[in-house]
Amino acid sequence: MFYGSITALVTPFDGGTLDEAAFRAFVRWQLAEGTQGLVPGGTTGEAPVLTAVERRRIIEICVAETAGKIPVIAGAGSNVTAKSCVMAQEAKILGADAVLVAAPYYNKPSQEGLYAHFAAIAEIGIPVILYNVPGRTVVDISVQTMSRLARLDMVVGVKDATADLGRIADQRARCGTGFIQLSGDDFTAPGFAAHGGQGCISVASNVAPRLCADMQNALRDGDFTRACQINDDLQPLTHALFADASPAPAKYALSLMGMMKPDLRLPLTDANVNARNAVVGALKSLGIRGG
Repeated sequence: MFYGSITALVTPFDGGTLDEAAFRAFVRWQLAEGTQGLVPGGTTGEAPVLTAVERRRIIEICVAETAGKIPVIAGAGSNVTAKSCVMAQEAKILGADAVLVAAPYYNKPSQEGLYAHFAAIAEIGIPVILYNVPGRTVVDISVQTMSRLARLDMVVGVKDATADLGRIADQRARCGTGFIQLSGDDFTAPGFAAHGGQGCISVASNVAPRLCADMQNALRDGDFTRACQINDDLQPLTHALFADASPAPAKYALSLMGMMKPDLRLPLTDANVNARNAVVGALKSLGIRGG
């Protein structure tokens, strides 16, 4: 159910207000371009600066526009377990297919604390995809802890942003072949698939959804030559989108494409000049309008 190119959606703002019309159109475009899943309210969607009302609204819009055609995986990460449980419950009520839950940030829980945190969220009764991103959370969900969590019926997979491809085989051996493993980094997407991963939760697919979906389809078909050709084409874009704090470069790219305004909320600021230049060059190399 959860595989292929899954877009970690940006959240459009207009003068500080959620731009619902732009978001609705953006979701429709993603669907038309072949994206195989959507994540509203994740890190790329500036989740920490969304109000509870805004978060619920973007999930609601996403679910309505996809109409069951592709899965909606709602962001439900927090460093407060009770808050994540509430977010997961809301996502379930709104019709999301799963929740993406990052390891609690800043408070640096132990492995036992991590297990208890995710186990509590799993009790809500909506599929849980763990999000292991120690570069942001400062804590790593160990393979051993993940194997314990994988025994819970509602913990179905992981978004792995450790950039450690060697973990994939370890996690498969400990968690079972049915445990879904998704890359959390566009840079590792082809290698992740080669090691047995099922897809990527992508930033680049905000801007080039068709290419990202085509690459994932080629990987699933075992056509690594085609997949590597597409990945080579995507490299300038992937680098450009991380030339400044994400999602500033992605929003700048989408603004050039006429999709939305480049507005962000503090503490994030507009993409710097080097990132903007890189974005323009990347769009041009891919033949995308705005380049």
